[in-house]
Amino acid sequence: MKGFVLGGVSSGVGKTVATLSVIRALEDAGHDVQPAKAGPDFIDPSHHEAVAGRPSRTLDLWLCGEDGLRRNYRRGEGDVCVVEGVMGLYDGDGSSTAMVAEALDVPVVLVVDASAGMESVAATALGFREYADRIGRDVEVAGIVAQRAHGGRHEQGIRDALPADLEYFGRIPPRDDLEIPDRHLGLEMGEEATLPRAALREAAETLEPEQLAAVASEPPAPASSPERPSRPRAVDARVAIASDAAFCFRYPATIERFRERAELVTFSPVADDPVPDCDGVYLPGGYPELHATELAGGDTLSELGERASEGLPVFGECGGLMAMSRSLTTADGERAEMAGILPADVTMHDRYRALDHVELEAIDGTLTARAGESIRGHEFHYSSADVDGDARFAFETVRGEGIDGERDGLVEHESLGTYAHVHPESGAFDRFLELLGD
Repeated sequence: MKGFVLGGVSSGVGKTVATLSVIRALEDAGHDVQPAKAGPDFIDPSHHEAVAGRPSRTLDLWLCGEDGLRRNYRRGEGDVCVVEGVMGLYDGDGSSTAMVAEALDVPVVLVVDASAGMESVAATALGFREYADRIGRDVEVAGIVAQRAHGGRHEQGIRDALPADLEYFGRIPPRDDLEIPDRHLGLEMGEEATLPRAALREAAETLEPEQLAAVASEPPAPASSPERPSRPRAVDARVAIASDAAFCFRYPATIERFRERAELVTFSPVADDPVPDCDGVYLPGGYPELHATELAGGDTLSELGERASEGLPVFGECGGLMAMSRSLTTADGERAEMAGILPADVTMHDRYRALDHVELEAIDGTLTARAGESIRGHEFHYSSADVDGDARFAFETVRGEGIDGERDGLVEHESLGTYAHVHPESGAFDRFLELLGD
């Protein structure tokens, strides 16, 4: 599967809309497209899936490592992979878009805001290409997609200004219905804010899909390792995963790992489903604060609390940690009772409290790591947790804020709740499954 990266000149330049338009253009031209996202985001990939009809791959060097990134890429399907970048092309020390493009050895198509420029668009693209050499990154900027560009003289002026060795791959027209609404954790999810088909198709028609497909290249294969067998050993365990509008932040690779190694069932706490008969529960992140009334009014979380007190292992990440706490207070001051597994009360805030790649070192053996092991992940949350003084923590934070600035991972009974999200390439979910199967 050949691919290329859509990198932006900055955050907010319109990479997601450009990515969706490129996916539509390639598919309309007869290509089978696999979407992907550079970085740890869950929201942009939901938009990719809404248009491409298949889950978007997560490509993050910090979370996965170089070989893990290449493995995850190769688990995709199709003939062309379109990778949406994160922030500006060179921004980020843990896993910038440029670092991902370099690790995959695929070209970059630069998304440039052309709303108020022509020659300056070309100058911007040229500067981004030359900057790679200056910082010693092996990154090929192959050309541009002109975001918010009009046709006619405007488009022609951009074409004429580009040097011969920078391709013009088309434009995204300036339209209000080609904007994705914001919410407090970023853009709205794909199923909430699907772009109008007519607008997306019009944008696709202003692109050059065959030129885009022709510039794509195939990444090198990951290094083989006996520690990463292609078919991991199955474990005798049944895992229940919360899956609904409150618990929707999980990586496709996580679901794949569970299905490869164990029996998987899903349930919806928002719909007040009973907790399935299982050996362990995974509560992914999401938006429990937007569904606090339904969660507090149902029986699922209280049942989960009872089962956890009896020894059922529950692993929650971010929103999962919030649901495992005693209470959740929304930004409007409304307090809702949660599962009561963890000795903490969570409060939502108007601004984010943490946003970074993280590294955690296990203090003792826990559900996702052995004592002394380090795992990498990321955190992005608007809440804080008020924790009892005698609470037990699973991890010290080598990098990141965690729960109290120095530690992450509250432990109670056989359960664990963290603010960090982890990818299966970290080994965390394998550790979880193997403990369930013992």
